[in-house]
Amino acid sequence: MSELAKHDIETGQTSLGVEFGSTRIKAVLIDSKYSPIAQGMFEWENQLENGIWTYPEELIWEGLQTAYAKMAAEVKRTYHTELKTIGSIGFSAMMHGYMPFNAEGKLLVPFRTWRNSITEQASVELTSLFNFNIPQRWSIAHLYQAILNQEQHVKDIDFITTLAGYVHWKVSGEKVLGIGDASGVFPIDMHTKNYDQSMVERFDKLRSVQQYHWQLSDILPKVLAAGETAGVLTAAGARLLDPSGTLQAGARLAAPEGDAGTGMVATNAVRVHTGNVSAGTSAFVMIVMDKPLSKWHSDIDIVTTPTGELVAMVHANNSSSDINAWAKLFKEFADLLGVNISTNELYAKLFNTILGADADADGLLTYGYYSGENITHMSEGRPLLARQPDSNFTIGNLMRANLYSAFGAMKIGLEILADEQVETDSIVAAGGIFKTPVVAQKILAAVMEAPVTVMKTAGEGGPWGMAILAAYANGKSDQALEDFLDREVFVDQESTTIFPDKRDIDGFNVFMDRYKAGLPIEAHAVLTLNN
Repeated sequence: MSELAKHDIETGQTSLGVEFGSTRIKAVLIDSKYSPIAQGMFEWENQLENGIWTYPEELIWEGLQTAYAKMAAEVKRTYHTELKTIGSIGFSAMMHGYMPFNAEGKLLVPFRTWRNSITEQASVELTSLFNFNIPQRWSIAHLYQAILNQEQHVKDIDFITTLAGYVHWKVSGEKVLGIGDASGVFPIDMHTKNYDQSMVERFDKLRSVQQYHWQLSDILPKVLAAGETAGVLTAAGARLLDPSGTLQAGARLAAPEGDAGTGMVATNAVRVHTGNVSAGTSAFVMIVMDKPLSKWHSDIDIVTTPTGELVAMVHANNSSSDINAWAKLFKEFADLLGVNISTNELYAKLFNTILGADADADGLLTYGYYSGENITHMSEGRPLLARQPDSNFTIGNLMRANLYSAFGAMKIGLEILADEQVETDSIVAAGGIFKTPVVAQKILAAVMEAPVTVMKTAGEGGPWGMAILAAYANGKSDQALEDFLDREVFVDQESTTIFPDKRDIDGFNVFMDRYKAGLPIEAHAVLTLNN
């Protein structure tokens, strides 16, 4: 038992990060040295209802309370003390999506997540209006599509926000967003560090928008940079978080952030020319730029770091879901044989078969599309495995093809950034897919054609990054965020770096030729245009 951790718990010097990920809600408590000391988790899955990917509103609170309760129980079990006060708290979640509320605070339609591909018309029209790429998953695309669809709820909108912004609002009363999360709601002006006012005005002047009583600036959350005051945990908020009544109000709250921002923090990739890759249900790479791109690209999101620096993001809707499905199948087979194997051991055995597999997976081709994929212009999910009759159909080749495919759509965006001469000095990877040592990191190095570093905290990911942002907001923001991370958080961080192997690069490129050739005609037309 750490005496420092016990002292910090008893004196309220801890920080808590909670992240609502695609498959789990995780709470991570850190001490004053930024080390995780307790955690709790709640597993959940998005549901396809009436053609829309969503999570029930009640499950948001059940999941939050369960994750917090498990974390608090670990504190009591390990440190023999109750968790009554927390110095600072931050909430993060999947970026983008759409949560509109009326004046009474009622959610007007079920939460529409980033995973939906139902806003193509809005995305195209707004991109043309702004001369700025507006991906389908962005909140403004969802709002405008609802307007185009003449949905009845639009007239009653008083406030729209993201999932992180919603939770923060309910526990603090503050309608705010961290600038990184806000940059996936509406384009940000890099000079004012706020929504781009000229684009706001263009949106408000649309004839279809002018029929409503609201103006866009009235219904969007306030934008805050990392370290800025974002409110405190209210008594009602403390009860929402901890219905047992043990947790006291008063914790300082960090600005709510998206999972892209927390991923940057968790990988110490907030300086210009740094980059990071996060791989889970989705996969995205983010590179902090020193200047804007020469033009907009449909496959590149322009977002920001939690401090408002310019970031090019390639976001693929699908990554590890199909790998998880295959693992589940193999687990079922092991159970049939009466073999008891843990989830971690199963993934380790499956991933390690990749090391002895054919470099190009010998003709196997997979698309792990559980949902639509915007980069390759697939409107709906269709997981697919194809192979040549004479392919070497082994577990190793199957898993290598699956792992290649997990980064396939993302690679298409990376090729655009290479053409734009976007520079990066380092790539750090995080996410559950990297828990098995070496394998996914080795494949990603081939995808990036650059060294890839994985830190010891890679499995902690976003919630740990959000806890760091909470600590930064609680008396540390007198220094730049990047300096705070370098000097205090990552100074002794353990990490491993793997350099790309030519055999893997060549094998992946052969696989990508098959991957692109198998895409629909519409995707080929767009890829040709982009290149």
